Amino acid sequence: MKEPRPVTLEGHGVRLEPLAREHRDALAAAAADGALWELWFTSVPRPEETERYLAQALAGQDAGHMLPFVVRELESGTLVGSTRYHDILKEAERLEIGYTWYAKRWQKTHLNTVCKLLLFGHAFEALACKVVGLRTDNFNFASQRAIEALGAKKDGVIRHHQPRRDGTVRDTVMYSVLASEWPDVKRHLQLRLVRGRSPN
Repeated sequence: MKEPRPVTLEGHGVRLEPLAREHRDALAAAAADGALWELWFTSVPRPEETERYLAQALAGQDAGHMLPFVVRELESGTLVGSTRYHDILKEAERLEIGYTWYAKRWQKTHLNTVCKLLLFGHAFEALACKVVGLRTDNFNFASQRAIEALGAKKDGVIRHHQPRRDGTVRDTVMYSVLASEWPDVKRHLQLRLVRGRSPN
């Protein structure tokens, strides 16, 4: 597996740009569309938490276990959310895709399908990963449906796994796509974009 480094990924009217501190105000505005921080099972920052959110993501990048992006919709030029590679384990040739959120008006559109197509493609085709994982809160049913609709396989549930922002501890539902499965998953995602039936 190659070293994941900041990179811009673009396709189907969407651009993933390396996260930077100058994105702070635009990220806060995107999160305010739907007051996304009110969802207790997500990692979306409150406006006053955006600076810390950026600092933690960039610290993870400096440490080599994260690679965060902002999501830009190109027709409007608007920054509409964020996503990242995380839990990067070069020795296992594995990384995960997560910390994904979009402004409310962009949910249930083609956006998530495009982002996953770009991120999976870069992970498998440029970085030579053997497996890409995804995880979500056991109460985030919309996220579970979206991950399954992408074609990822459910690995299982890790019980009492990770603290939430409110201090409770969640069960984590784990999914993955293997490198050998990527060609079929890629065709599936491309077909969903053509047919306009993209999961979110």
